[in-house]
Amino acid sequence: MGRLLLRCAAALLVGHGAGAQIRVSQITASTEPSGGVVRPFETAMVQVQVYGSVPNDAGEPQRTRLEPGGVAFRLLDREGGWLSKPFAGSQTAAVRLYPRGPKAPRALPASGRPGTGRFVAGILDPGALPTLRDSVLFTASGRAGEYRIEAALDGQTAVVTLRVDPHAPASRPPEKVSFARERHPPDHYRKLAEHYAPYVAQETWFDPKADFLARFDFDGNWHGDDNWDSTPTGSSQAYVYYAVMETGTHWFLVYNFFHPRDYDERCIAGTCHENDNEGLILTVRKDGSRFGRLQVMETLAHNRIFSYRADHRVQGGLHRFAGDIEVCERTHPVVFVESGGHGVFGSKDRQSGYSLDSDTFTGGAGVTYRYDGQAKRPRHPNDRRVGYELLPIYEQWWKRAVDGAGRRDRTFDGDCVYRPLGDRPGIASPSLPCSFLGRAKARNRAEPFWEWFDLSTRAVLARGQWGLDPAYAVSRTLHFPVEEPFSLDYLFNPFLLRAGDAKR
Repeated sequence: MGRLLLRCAAALLVGHGAGAQIRVSQITASTEPSGGVVRPFETAMVQVQVYGSVPNDAGEPQRTRLEPGGVAFRLLDREGGWLSKPFAGSQTAAVRLYPRGPKAPRALPASGRPGTGRFVAGILDPGALPTLRDSVLFTASGRAGEYRIEAALDGQTAVVTLRVDPHAPASRPPEKVSFARERHPPDHYRKLAEHYAPYVAQETWFDPKADFLARFDFDGNWHGDDNWDSTPTGSSQAYVYYAVMETGTHWFLVYNFFHPRDYDERCIAGTCHENDNEGLILTVRKDGSRFGRLQVMETLAHNRIFSYRADHRVQGGLHRFAGDIEVCERTHPVVFVESGGHGVFGSKDRQSGYSLDSDTFTGGAGVTYRYDGQAKRPRHPNDRRVGYELLPIYEQWWKRAVDGAGRRDRTFDGDCVYRPLGDRPGIASPSLPCSFLGRAKARNRAEPFWEWFDLSTRAVLARGQWGLDPAYAVSRTLHFPVEEPFSLDYLFNPFLLRAGDAKR
């Protein structure tokens, strides 16, 4: 990691004593790659180091590396690029830092080295504290030139200068896979899925390639246990998976967002894993028009379902509404997908990090995706209106799960039996694979939609019932207008047994 231009204000006296806040006396900054030269639309990490003066047991002041928490970053030059939200950088994981807060030890040991003697318990290990965020990812714009990034904490500042040069060495490996335009199997419901295809605001972070929307075989094969390693060189073409079910009164549209990695600053206790699959379900009332009327959107974020509405006659039940549905171009619900863990929220949710009005990601950078029938690539981690393609879940995943092909080629793993509640239809197969096969970081942590579940409704909905039987699921968790019929009998649901079929 190379060190660039580093300057800070005059040192402040260190407040000291029981409960005193250790004051910052200096900030320095560095970049990776070293030298701070990047190509247009490529990235570099900027990391700060924070210092203060702390006396040891002998009363001698020692220049000491402090916790970096609370550093504010900003780009000083317009049109220079974009910054991600902060994260704990690589240097933070390798060193022990002196705490700055009121619970800091009164003094260093005479050796001047934190983390020795009776002070071990008082020194925090950032490897277990991802809140000590000292870095940002800079994404260069397409304009060559020099651009400055400022880091500030407790009145101290450091400025680092990066140069955008089209002749700089490439930091992004070339993609090895490219997909031709899809030939769609016949599907009576595809136009409906296109009509309501969501506008996706996908936040990006320090591993932006892992945040881009992808298809499962983005690396050219169906193996789930090589997707983590394939992320840098696999295709970044954008795809969303879909399925449609129909009753006499409603259509139910499922949209799946697949990512090759679920990642975090510190991969401990299963916080990171290979493959990630979350999404949403729309409830559309059939009103005699070609595409009906959107009533409800429900999204999945880490085994919790969040409900949003367009029809205010629908009332909350076991699920309370987290907000209204915001639409783009009149029919496309806007959703925010968080970086790293990829939980999905409505754009008006308090947990959303995107504003449609200003077209900005409030915490940093991100890519917006809109359906246009073509699987396009983001140019950079803060691109806008990137086109995506729709892929049918039934053809891509369900058939492979049922006929065993998905096990043979290492797409799926595990065995689960679907046991619906409420005397509802089952599935034709005695069992299905529970998860996408994954081994990197944690084992088999990503689930196809037929295993999605909500922690808050396990008493009324079986595991997988929200996705496989959405008519029943939404009728149990929300209250629809009593003056309008709500049918639970499917005219089309390729995943469940039909009326009259024998249950297994």
